[in-house]
Amino acid sequence: MTDTAPLAALRARLTDGRATVGVAGLGYVGLPLAVELARAGFEVTGIDPDAARIGVVARGESPIEAVPSDAVAELIRAGRLRATSSWEAAQTLDAIIICVPTPLTPNREPDLAFVRAAGTEVARRLRPGQLVVLESTTYPGTTEEVLLPLLAAGGLEVGRDFALAYSPERVDPGNPQYHVSNTPKLLGGVTPTCTALAQALYEKVVIKVVPVSSPRVAETAKLLENVFRNVNIALVNEMAMLCDRMGIDIWEVVEAAATKPFGFMRFLPGPGVGGHCIPVDPIYLAWKAKEYDFYSGFITRAAEVNTNMPYFVTEKLSRLLAQRSGDVRGRRVLLLGVSFKRNVGDVRNSSALKLLELLETRGLDVSYHDPFVPRLHLGGRDLASVPLDEATVSTADCVVIHTDHDTVDYDWLVTHARLVFDTRNATRDVRVDRTRVVRL
Repeated sequence: MTDTAPLAALRARLTDGRATVGVAGLGYVGLPLAVELARAGFEVTGIDPDAARIGVVARGESPIEAVPSDAVAELIRAGRLRATSSWEAAQTLDAIIICVPTPLTPNREPDLAFVRAAGTEVARRLRPGQLVVLESTTYPGTTEEVLLPLLAAGGLEVGRDFALAYSPERVDPGNPQYHVSNTPKLLGGVTPTCTALAQALYEKVVIKVVPVSSPRVAETAKLLENVFRNVNIALVNEMAMLCDRMGIDIWEVVEAAATKPFGFMRFLPGPGVGGHCIPVDPIYLAWKAKEYDFYSGFITRAAEVNTNMPYFVTEKLSRLLAQRSGDVRGRRVLLLGVSFKRNVGDVRNSSALKLLELLETRGLDVSYHDPFVPRLHLGGRDLASVPLDEATVSTADCVVIHTDHDTVDYDWLVTHARLVFDTRNATRDVRVDRTRVVRL
């Protein structure tokens, strides 16, 4: 199919790197992408409604751990990157990539309010010769059923006047090996022309672009990636609960099974799942499946198992404390690590938030230490990380290891703690007396 004049001009600008690109949302997904686009030579505008965040980026600083402030500052000074809260810039951009949150409602249903809001703002300024790409994780059909009608409402035709595609983010916070540029990029356009134009953009940034036949395929593939992890984590978590009942060490069981060189993939139990994708994506997929009279019991059950883990941890901890001192009310608990994974400060959907709430409901006196999360907003309160010193550790009735940060000296911790409840097997290599350690 031959490009129309507006899309032919867009293709030329994308191919030779002269295109101007907007990134809507400067969070964990948008800011790293904006930086890589700017490094590739594009002139990039970051758009975010958070005025404080815009101020930080405009000063040449980074609010995201994965992006060094030096990189942002260099691009700001070179004029390759700018940040604004105004959508007016969208009208002049060649490509607009939407990287906004897709959370759950209080009733645990998909909340596309941010996608609709961004789509509405883009639609108001859409002109012939623009490319729009959605990167936010969502259910199959969102690009064509939610975003496309907004963009086409003004009379422009997709594939003729403008291009629309879906390319799921694959960000793994704290991963030192894989980042934006070396992680293969899936993308599916509404039409073949849309796919080709999106591919021309991403090939300037990513080492490998993998085009698929439609946005729905790309949307579903992203969900499969995360549902796969969720299901396997749920399996080992359910095994952990069974092994606890049977008096068997789940950690030894996993290590024994992992010696098989084929047919087994090693997943580890823990206090729950967190981050933006793993706890949310199964619910997005199960919700959409109901539209087709399909009830994904397997996927839903896995989500239920992982959601239950903070409750299991609370029950086991309560039993441990009751065995030692009777009434658990007023007992001091130090929660070690509140981010959803090690060595990052990301607390989105962290199981620590539910665990804190449950422990306090039991009447326990809970404090936390996390070098990556100096302050935590919980239930209308602002909590501060306490020092990890001898006084704090030795006066706690139990130290609960929720997140196994590498910054902690676990030999020292076990030496000074009265009791350690290790939900991550962080103390596996501790060389001192481990009789005070109880594992998940």
